[in-house]
Amino acid sequence: MKILLNIEKTFRELLQQEDTDQDKKITKDDLGPKRFVLVDELSKKEQIIEGTYHLSNLLQELATLKEKGEITAEVDLDSIIEEPVQRISRKIRDDYWNELTRTIDKKGLEQILKDEKTSNDIATLYVSAKDKQGVAYFQELEKELKSFKVAILPENYTMDYVDTLNSKPGILALALEKNKSELQGVPFVVPGGRFNEMYGWDSYFIAVGLLIDNQLDKAMAIAENFRYQIIHYGKILNANRSYYLTRTQPPLYSSLLVDISKQKIPDLNWLRLHLETVILEYNTVWMVQGGRLTSTALNRYKADGVGMPFEVEPGHFDDVLISYAKKYNLPIREFEKQYLNRTLVDAELDMYFVHDRSLRESGHDTTDRLINTCANLNSVDINSFLYKYEKDIAYLIKEYFDNAFLSDNLVHTSEQWEQKALARKEKMNELCWNEKAGMYFDYDFVNKKQLPFEAATTFFPLWAKLCSEEQAKQLLEIALPKFVKTGGITGSTKTSSIAYSHENAPQRQWDYPFGWAPHQMLLWEGLINYNYLDKAQEMVYRWLWLITKNAVEYNGTIPEKFDLEISSHKVFAEYGNVGTEFDYIAKEGFGWVNASYQLGLQILNCSLKQELNKMTSPEDLF
Repeated sequence: MKILLNIEKTFRELLQQEDTDQDKKITKDDLGPKRFVLVDELSKKEQIIEGTYHLSNLLQELATLKEKGEITAEVDLDSIIEEPVQRISRKIRDDYWNELTRTIDKKGLEQILKDEKTSNDIATLYVSAKDKQGVAYFQELEKELKSFKVAILPENYTMDYVDTLNSKPGILALALEKNKSELQGVPFVVPGGRFNEMYGWDSYFIAVGLLIDNQLDKAMAIAENFRYQIIHYGKILNANRSYYLTRTQPPLYSSLLVDISKQKIPDLNWLRLHLETVILEYNTVWMVQGGRLTSTALNRYKADGVGMPFEVEPGHFDDVLISYAKKYNLPIREFEKQYLNRTLVDAELDMYFVHDRSLRESGHDTTDRLINTCANLNSVDINSFLYKYEKDIAYLIKEYFDNAFLSDNLVHTSEQWEQKALARKEKMNELCWNEKAGMYFDYDFVNKKQLPFEAATTFFPLWAKLCSEEQAKQLLEIALPKFVKTGGITGSTKTSSIAYSHENAPQRQWDYPFGWAPHQMLLWEGLINYNYLDKAQEMVYRWLWLITKNAVEYNGTIPEKFDLEISSHKVFAEYGNVGTEFDYIAKEGFGWVNASYQLGLQILNCSLKQELNKMTSPEDLF
């Protein structure tokens, strides 16, 4: 059913009546009557819209028409009363992925360069000297647009060279492809909000959602950009900005190839190129002894670069810097300035930032689990990911290349990679598994002991299929209850968060009580791997209930993360909460939360989807 409305007049009157806190949204916090009368411009018939959810849907529909310049237009009432689960999923599939898609080319460059993190007077685009095609294309574009400048990265740049770029930061070019007769950027999907670039592990989880929503081309494009980064920048980057050249992110490239190959039989030439690059990344990024490979034969996160990471806001490290400022008898801002400029060097503080940069490489920025210790840890997460790499490579060689894959003049067999995986599994069981706790812990190879910090990464071996049946049972029965809240699992347990917190430090966003999409998604798939299907249903429902509840109560908000103690997107921790700041209409959600919703709906059974639409509390169901 449709109703003809004066868009501007209705929009203005709706806001005046219902948006009582004037935040340009209609939420449960507004104190209006929560009842609005629509009058058809022709028939003069009235239609009553009631409740926060329906009124916020009306606001979103009006805002969309208003943006299009409509003066008088029909509004579809079915879209206003649409069930929340269907509405959220539809908007992710039809709108949000497109809103989050970017390209680095003539068409898309401006959207990237106008980002709030572009701090130079004129934006800089860095292009690898190895990318001859890219250099030529962007130099021509520079002459044409005159809105940015091209800088060429040397073929064999050093980390010292990368440090010099901090005074002139910029975006890093990604892959180009031929479309008919012209070049265009290979698309990528950003997380959203201020994260307006291609992030390493975010991109994998986003691709999971894209594949579910039948956007295979975009998922394959993410793989193309992964390959480009490894070839031209030596690694899959934390993100494609100049100051991220010093670090990678959790390795999920092989998982993306397997997921793509299971949706559609891949072109073998395409798959060959990517499998070669996965093996190249494995050998050159992860398996260099003394770098990210340690004497235990297990791996660690170990970023390059010296001193404070460039991307944090002023004052972020004050709790750390204050004691050093006192040590050198300097005001904290003056000490920070001298330390950043390297006119003042402190070896102990430098080591602190080795760990800090490495924890940012882990994707868990930040958690007390990794503060001032990350580079000393054979962490459960990185070794689970690399076990999955080894198993994936074995699978792809056997499934698609007749168990003989030529790469770098070596013939790789499935058995060789299965042996690598087995050796890692045995070493993880020796060093990281704790039988008494029924959990995996990171192993401190410097001090030769486990770090008994209870983190959600303990469930990553379930996802990687690394556990025995008995270990999986203990994780389910002993570990999982420590993490479960009404809306999912927290990043750490409350006990560990308290025990390892540092005086005057901010509340760490990857610890208790915060919940994150990748932790939920890996847990669900891990539970399914070990046939704990009922528990998987429960954990999916808890997270999807939380997303649905917040979207219904807060004008369609889909944020980066949640506070699971209060089941809310209102997070008071370092960095705030991306995806919560918008006017009138949520246009993009947040990358991996969008993906988690689509994945969860694939897993959830019909009866629980009905309960989800009614927003039945998980506590009433489980």
